[in-house]
Amino acid sequence: MKNRWFLFSLIAAIGLIVDQATKLYIDASMRLYDSIPLLDNFFHITYVRNKGAAFSFLSQASWRLPFFICVSLVAAIVILVAFRRLADHQRLAQVSLAMIFSGALGNLIDRVRLGEVIDFLDVHWYRHHWPAFNVADSLICVGVFLLALDMLREEKRGKRT
Repeated sequence: MKNRWFLFSLIAAIGLIVDQATKLYIDASMRLYDSIPLLDNFFHITYVRNKGAAFSFLSQASWRLPFFICVSLVAAIVILVAFRRLADHQRLAQVSLAMIFSGALGNLIDRVRLGEVIDFLDVHWYRHHWPAFNVADSLICVGVFLLALDMLREEKRGKRT
């Protein structure tokens, strides 16, 4: 049981440190809306800030900040409760929840500190841009994907027995 919490804490801490370090670096070394092409017509580092959620959802709502802070706190609590209920053999689910938790905390720190989230990963195909995102967003997305994969594996295991 203690190993599970150590693994969770380690993954969450590393994810949070990488997320916050990259955001601090971008904020200190670039001006807002500056863009550095890394792969022409595909990937740039572009400094933007997002007051909303994914795709700037609710970015204009006056109540958005307290709402997103509350949602992040509730999500963190739900993740901790779900993690506590996992069996020891569910390693992939443990890793995925740690990643999601780390990403949620990373964006929560930005919202509390800045009132918005720093984004900088800009994937696009010529002029067709995916909304910019950050390491925390990546941790959440990969964590959700791994969690879904684990759920499918568990379902298959259940059908075999």
